[in-house]
Amino acid sequence: MKHEAKIFKALSDPIRLRIVSLLLEGELCVCDLMAVLELPQSTVSRHLANLRHAGLVEDERRGVWMFYRLAPSLCPLQQELISLLERQFPQRAWVIEDRKRLREVKKQKDSPSC
Repeated sequence: MKHEAKIFKALSDPIRLRIVSLLLEGELCVCDLMAVLELPQSTVSRHLANLRHAGLVEDERRGVWMFYRLAPSLCPLQQELISLLERQFPQRAWVIEDRKRLREVKKQKDSPSC
C-alpha cells in the first residue's frame, strides 16, 4: 500500500500535475519547466524529485542541465493514472495555457539544449 500512496501523493500537488501535463508533450529541460511554471529552479527540482521518487519520471544530466521525461516503464497503476490524465488534461484551461507557454518558450530558444 505504501507504493500506491506514494504515487497518489506525488500527483496530489497542483505544481506536480502541471509538470506531468507538460512532460506528456515530451522530454523537457528543467529550464523549460522553470520558464513555463514561472518558478525558481529549486522549487521545480523539488517537485521533480518527488515525481521521480514515485517512479513517474526519470532524469538525465546533460552538462549542467537536467532533462526529464515520463518514465517509460510504469507499473499498471501508474500507467492507468497517466492514461487518465492524458485523456483529461487537454480539456483543462490551465493545461492549454501551460502548453501554449511551452511552445512560446521553445520558440524563443536559439538551440534545442539549454
